[in-house]
Amino acid sequence: MTTTILPVLDAMPTHPWGPGYGPGWFILIPIFWILLIGFFIFFSRRMYWRHRIQGDPMSAEGVLRERYARGEIDETEYRQRLEVLRSGKK
Repeated sequence: MTTTILPVLDAMPTHPWGPGYGPGWFILIPIFWILLIGFFIFFSRRMYWRHRIQGDPMSAEGVLRERYARGEIDETEYRQRLEVLRSGKK
């Protein structure tokens, strides 16, 4: 059995790092790390911008927005109070 396997193993291409699995691993591993780092950057920026656009939920505008969404205040009252809040920031 070993006498039939040895010539096959000798015919396989070898590399300085051994019989190896070909050069594909040198391409896949950096691509994996680039994708992993890219996803981390993408999702962290997305969460940052989402939080920045929506604002702090505990701010006055956030509380007002939640009260309007729950139906505690109507649209005219919401817009009046929002105008008062935004005019006070300037």
